[in-house]
Amino acid sequence: MAAPYLTVLIPCYNERENLLRGVLDEVHTYLASQAYSYEVLISDDGSGDDSREIVRQQIAGKPGFRLQENPHGGKPSALWLGLQAAQGEITLFTDMDQSTPIHELAKLLPHFERGYDVAIGSRGIERQDFPWYRRLGSSVFRLIRQALLLPRISDTQCGFKAVRTAVARQVFPLLEPIRSPVQVSGWRVTAFDVELLYLLERSGHRIAEETVAWANRDVATGKGKSYLRESQEMLAQVMRVRLNAWRGLYDKL
Repeated sequence: MAAPYLTVLIPCYNERENLLRGVLDEVHTYLASQAYSYEVLISDDGSGDDSREIVRQQIAGKPGFRLQENPHGGKPSALWLGLQAAQGEITLFTDMDQSTPIHELAKLLPHFERGYDVAIGSRGIERQDFPWYRRLGSSVFRLIRQALLLPRISDTQCGFKAVRTAVARQVFPLLEPIRSPVQVSGWRVTAFDVELLYLLERSGHRIAEETVAWANRDVATGKGKSYLRESQEMLAQVMRVRLNAWRGLYDKL
């Protein structure tokens, strides 16, 4: 059987409420109408709720959909484990909440025909259902991050990114959460996207950025999110990437 053109890789951690509102049906309906071949890989990150069982029930009868069950290691770990099992030429990373809906993929794929290795979504300035303090925080984060890393990229944190699978497999093992994993407890947001894009750009891969629709649709309650804690961790990780670059750490990889 020929390998699919596209792998849609969806990390999953305590996504019960998002799953029950039918996000996998949305993904299936869109992809089933496309001319290219595809697979959908749900990479579960050791969910503590009944997400795995719900996924099993919902992917029954959906050709090309499969569940990968992993120990809890955080989002980068779930993506890396899923990436190793991906069979597509192109892999799309997309979040379970589908805040960027799957149909926005049509904006990213043409860039690969133009010779790009990476095509990422950008949420733009106006973000529906995004409270003012998060818009302000996002703007501050972007200004600091662009001053230190990736000045030509507007939005590194949108969870809607497509990469040539072979290229992603080359770079992912270089990410700090993969090469130096730490024990993870509960939900933890990271700025691994910044390090990923930095390494992709540094290694000469062309990155296209495309504005995509985005509205906060995340209704999951089992993650224990804290905006203040997440913001502090993300800024600390950006600084760590910059320091690693100054110290020449990436020159040795």
